[in-house]
Amino acid sequence: MDPQKRDEGTPNTTPNVDAIQKVIGSFGKYQLWLACLIFLTKFPVAFHQMAIIFLAPKTDYVCLSSENTTSCPCSNPQYDTSVFTNTIVMEWDLICENKWLTSFTQTLFQLGTLVGSVTFGMASDRFGRKLPLLAAVVLQVSMGIVAAYIPGFWLFTFVRFLVGMSVGGTMVTGFVIIMENVGSQYRDVISAMYQVPFNLGHMLLPVFSYFIRSYDMFQLAISLTSIVLLSYFFLVPETPRWLIAMKRTDEAIKILEKAAKMNKLPTDTIRDDIEKYQKAIENNNLKKGNILDLFRTPNLRKNILAMSFNWLTCSYCFYGVSQYVGQLSGNVFVNVAASASVTLLGTLCSIPMMKVLGRRTLLIVFNFVCAACLLVLSILPPGPGTVVCASIGVVASFIVFVVVYLHCTELFPTVVRNAAIGFSSMMARVGSMVAPFVVGLGDKSPWMAAVTFAVLPLCAGCVAFLLPETKGCELMTTIEEGERFGKKIKVAKEGQK
Repeated sequence: MDPQKRDEGTPNTTPNVDAIQKVIGSFGKYQLWLACLIFLTKFPVAFHQMAIIFLAPKTDYVCLSSENTTSCPCSNPQYDTSVFTNTIVMEWDLICENKWLTSFTQTLFQLGTLVGSVTFGMASDRFGRKLPLLAAVVLQVSMGIVAAYIPGFWLFTFVRFLVGMSVGGTMVTGFVIIMENVGSQYRDVISAMYQVPFNLGHMLLPVFSYFIRSYDMFQLAISLTSIVLLSYFFLVPETPRWLIAMKRTDEAIKILEKAAKMNKLPTDTIRDDIEKYQKAIENNNLKKGNILDLFRTPNLRKNILAMSFNWLTCSYCFYGVSQYVGQLSGNVFVNVAASASVTLLGTLCSIPMMKVLGRRTLLIVFNFVCAACLLVLSILPPGPGTVVCASIGVVASFIVFVVVYLHCTELFPTVVRNAAIGFSSMMARVGSMVAPFVVGLGDKSPWMAAVTFAVLPLCAGCVAFLLPETKGCELMTTIEEGERFGKKIKVAKEGQK
């Protein structure tokens, strides 16, 4: 191998030929069918993650037991039911000293998503991709429906925590299933398209809420949509890559033969190709890394800290500002639909942008765009302009979300790639857990929440300068290659001057 290419982070892949991609193709009818199935999981993910906007919307009230009708404490509130007939704020009097519980219930939901991501992620490595996905679907359907009938706030919050776990499980296992079946040259497009159903689900949410104005029936309606996912018991296959890794080669071959037939590719050499591939893996088995390996060497440590901070920031801004949009003046249904619509447009635009521009460039630009919009939002008077600025901030943060998935995949070597994505994803959940409490700052001062949201993307844009560019680089394999990556490129460029 050319030493220059090795310095730039281009490794020997193990094995050299991806036999699975060879026998079923990079992307055909089979991958399209599988992607469409898995994409369906993102609709209920969006419903449940963004539901807090309509479970606990801005609720006006008057205090009948006090001369000052908006004073606290208030033992006898009368709520305005002109828009929503019942919300969790009305149901459990989440006002005055209990107002923080509105943010707390969403924070625990996001904690559930974090726990579910880790739990189901580990289970998918041990028990396969299909079984944990099915378990997450059953948990989501059952607990989502149960949440609609819960009589008390704390039990409702606990059940929503379990729904959050199921959301984390479907996201992690679903993404892995798609990535393990799609050819490498299509992964950037598919990883972006994976977010489109989430955007569509976000857009549909105000439609549900417009026609269903009571929180319990709204919760039931968005949960019943998950029932269609129970068809996965019969429709979703196990991934051949996991079966081969577990030495269940015969099962993998049967699935690959069906996939090859669907893609109209020959099946006569599949068994020989896969058995050779199995031996190559066993002969060249790399020592697996762990999360500690990301912090042992200076370059990898810098990269994982900078990358995870960007994940935390985009999650913090997207979920927080999306919820904040629901608190702005104007029609809440129109505000949320507009915000979701521009986010969908941003997701679709991110695909050609990732083809043309570098990953680091996109992180820097859209972090700064997000920060600028939120700073402008803090000084604007209530009106359509605030919704426009907030919506642009949401879409900029979501574009960063799309890019960091791909950038993180390319930036870390094979032996620690899952650990890097897992750690970054955990930091993203930390951001989404903090965000609901920042939304509440808007009650103290109109500008405070917007400025607080703007600080982190401003910092993240600066931190992104520390990351190396990965566009056009082949995936690395070993820790040593990951530690050299970026540093050697600088040396090479300096030598050319």
